[in-house]
Amino acid sequence: MDKRLAKRHKRQVARARANVKTSEPDLRTPEQIEADREASRAGGSLEGNAKMAMPSRPLRHNPSIAQGSAAKTAT
Repeated sequence: MDKRLAKRHKRQVARARANVKTSEPDLRTPEQIEADREASRAGGSLEGNAKMAMPSRPLRHNPSIAQGSAAKTAT
């Protein structure tokens, strides 16, 4: 039983090592990197960036808060 598990583990480790992807180094110069960063920025205005960060729909509505004490105090 232990031999079978050991062989299975050995196969799994070998497959995992074969599928490892190594990242390639960035060969751009610092000037090119800075130029690419500037180009990727959206217009540079803070208002435009703030609008993009806001959710397009309201957060999850909690019915217990909406019906809370207002219904009780109406009587």
